[in-house]
Amino acid sequence: MDTGELKIISARVRKDIIKMLGLSGSGHPGGSLSSVELLVSLYFNHMKFDPKNTSDTDRDYFVLSKGHVCPVLYAVLAQLECITPDELCTLRKAGSRLQGHPAKDKELPGIEISTGSLGYGLSIGAGIAAGMKQLKTDNRVYVLMGDGEQQEGSIWEAAMAASHYKLGNLCAIVDDNGLQIDGRTKDVMNVESLAGKYKSFGWHTVEIDGHNLDEVNAAYAEAKEEKERPTAIIAKTVKGKGVSFMENLAEWHGKAPSKEQVEKAFAEIDASLKQ
Repeated sequence: MDTGELKIISARVRKDIIKMLGLSGSGHPGGSLSSVELLVSLYFNHMKFDPKNTSDTDRDYFVLSKGHVCPVLYAVLAQLECITPDELCTLRKAGSRLQGHPAKDKELPGIEISTGSLGYGLSIGAGIAAGMKQLKTDNRVYVLMGDGEQQEGSIWEAAMAASHYKLGNLCAIVDDNGLQIDGRTKDVMNVESLAGKYKSFGWHTVEIDGHNLDEVNAAYAEAKEEKERPTAIIAKTVKGKGVSFMENLAEWHGKAPSKEQVEKAFAEIDASLKQ
C-alpha cells in the first residue's frame, strides 16, 4: 500500500483505539497511539500474515511484548477483518476475547502469545526465531517493545543471545516515546543511547521517526535485507500521538477518555486526515 492509504488506515486505527477505551472505561491510550504507524506499516506492507488463515505455518510472527497496548493490535486486526467492529466494543469486558493484555487462550486470531509482564517478549521472539532458523524456514519474527521496558535485564540477555546465534530473522521495534507510567524514562532509569546499546550487542540498528510512514517502511525493508544480525528499529514517537490533549503526557499512559474527550479526539483525528 502507498503512504496515503496507510495514513487513512492509521486514522481509523486511532479512532478505534479511542472508541474502545472510551467504552471500556479503562486501558492504555498513550502507548497504543504512539505505536500506530509501526503496526499499520508492518501488517499491511511487510509481514507475511493471512487474515483468513492466521495459523498458516508460512506466516511471520508478531509478539507484542508491551502487552498493555493491545488496543492498537486489536484495532489493526479489525482493519484486517480478523475482529468485527462489534467485538472491538467488548474490550476488557467479562468473557470477551479482547482482554486488557493479549490472551492466547482466548483463541483470538493473530495473537501468538499471552503478554503483560514486561521484559519477556524479546526472549520469546528470539526463541521462535531460533526455532525457525533450525528448521531453515524463511519466516521472520517481529517484537514490539516500549522504551521503559528496556530497563528490564531480561531484554539484554535476549539481545545478547540473539546476536550470538545470528538471528537475522528477528526484528525488534522499540516504541521510544520517552514516557512510562512513572514519568519520563530518562528520569526513572535512563536507557539511552538505545541504538548504541543494541549496536554494542552486535545488532544491526536503524533509527527512525516512528510516525513517518516512509521511514517506517524503509526500516522494515532494510531489516529484511540483514541476514546475519538481528535488527533493532529504534522508533522515536510521541506518546498519545494524534490527540493533542494526550500527547507527551505520562498521565495518559493508563487512563481512559471520557465521552466528551472521545468526541474531541475523533474531531482532531478527522481534521488531521483531511489536511
